[in-house]
Amino acid sequence: MAAKSDGAAVSPRTQTSADYPSRPDRRPTQSLHAEQGYSPADCCWTLGALLVFFSDGASDLWLAADYYLRTEYWCFALTLVFVIVPSVVVQVLSFRWFAYDFSDTPESGTAAAAMVAASSGADGSDLNAKDGGERGAGPTAADGAGMLPGPAAGGRARGCCRVLVWLFQAVVHILQLAQVWRYVRALYLGVQSRWHREPERRHYYWRMMFESADISILRLLESFLKSAPQLVLQLSIMIVTGKVLPLQGLSASASLMSLAWMVASYQKVLRDSRDDKLPMSYKAVLVQILWHLFTIGARALAFALFASVFQLYFGIFVVAHWCVMTFWIIQGETDFCMSKWEEIIYNMMVGVVYVFCWFSVKEGRTRCRMLTYSLTALVENVALTAIWYLYRGPHSSDFYAVVMVCVVASSYALGTFFMFVYYCLLHPDGPVSGWGYVVEKQAAAGEALVSPTSSLPPDVVSSPPRTLQRTKDREQGSGLDGDVFQVRPPRGPRAPVRQPAPRTEGPVIRIDLPRKSYPAWDAHYIDRRLRKTILVLESAAPVAPRIQYRCLGTPKEVMEYETTV
Repeated sequence: MAAKSDGAAVSPRTQTSADYPSRPDRRPTQSLHAEQGYSPADCCWTLGALLVFFSDGASDLWLAADYYLRTEYWCFALTLVFVIVPSVVVQVLSFRWFAYDFSDTPESGTAAAAMVAASSGADGSDLNAKDGGERGAGPTAADGAGMLPGPAAGGRARGCCRVLVWLFQAVVHILQLAQVWRYVRALYLGVQSRWHREPERRHYYWRMMFESADISILRLLESFLKSAPQLVLQLSIMIVTGKVLPLQGLSASASLMSLAWMVASYQKVLRDSRDDKLPMSYKAVLVQILWHLFTIGARALAFALFASVFQLYFGIFVVAHWCVMTFWIIQGETDFCMSKWEEIIYNMMVGVVYVFCWFSVKEGRTRCRMLTYSLTALVENVALTAIWYLYRGPHSSDFYAVVMVCVVASSYALGTFFMFVYYCLLHPDGPVSGWGYVVEKQAAAGEALVSPTSSLPPDVVSSPPRTLQRTKDREQGSGLDGDVFQVRPPRGPRAPVRQPAPRTEGPVIRIDLPRKSYPAWDAHYIDRRLRKTILVLESAAPVAPRIQYRCLGTPKEVMEYETTV
């Protein structure tokens, strides 16, 4: 089923400067998969992420070995547990993704047949992806599926290659190097997209974006399951023993950098994946890293100070805070995953993130929610630090205690300062200054979603910009209302007017799902079946296809969508 329409929605990335007469600071950008490319800065960012990953893991293992050689077995066991268990969880999830992506499924062949059949016809064809490709494109797709090569069409050589790939991936995941492999693959795909031209460029770029989304989710999960507790553990050991070993400082610093880096990297990749949001510059990413570096550092130090005196109560506090934050997130009705139980697990994981830092999970009234969380974190940091100051052990001098309190306070203040710098100067949507920005932002979003010059539903991904803005510019340049001066047409028989030929835009992949709102990922990034089907369609398309989600904006579109086959 698909709704027939010829226009395209106007998104912040496809609008021109004429659409922002009151916002000179906003700059138009092109569609994500149509114009945005892989830059040298992206390559350097990926290499930096690899460096952060290796420094974090290597410093933890080195410190665990040092604890073992010093016969500090409890410290050795705890350090090693916080390294191995989260890494195994991430490897299992990564291998599960690989197993589904690499396996042959019937819907993939059906989707390829649909694209081949459609590409042999008109350029402006419509293709449907119903729930990850479970429905094909009708009898044409079913008839053409038999002509496509099946899993064993490549013969013995193809079978051997598949076995080698499975063995290679198994070894990589057993060695706990799935993140490294995905980083290297994303780097390779990005470089290939820069070296090639259309249509090979978008072929590599789409896959690079999918790989970047996967590694961002995996590394964010690993950071808060491994680096966050590791940071609190090492700080607690240093406070209890009253001395700082070089390896302890190195491990804690690497864990803190990994946390701040992955939160900022996740937000950047998420914005880059959506064409309805402006991309985040690397200046903004660096400021975000500093913001989370100081706020998470203050939070972890307050935790470590309290845990050095009250271990049991610290565990109770963390569990209670996690339960409250998880309930708060569930009450907000997030829309991230494709099923109810996956959504609950996601909310539980975001609750772990909320133990340490702020993380946006739902659009709308973000300022109020962030202010509530920041005040709660501030009160908790003050309470935990004050309790430690009052009940600290005799080995801690007054000067040492005052220094620790000042470090917690100054670190949180610096983090708050960089947060204001980000939102006031470097936010992709423009500087935040007063409540008028919220109204202006909502108005701009409304104009982007419902454009009078477009008849396509708003949920269109990777749609090329339209040229109807030139009419708009012409009217503005005249400075006169169109109804004031009118020229009457001459009387008599009119010459026949030649109708312009219909403009073809290439194939459109129509997905029978409503588009998720930011800050959630689009469904074709989360649903592996849907992603796999889209990649097959994109590979077989002669030109770059556009992705369109089901539109629930107008009753006409819904009716046409439900009745048109």
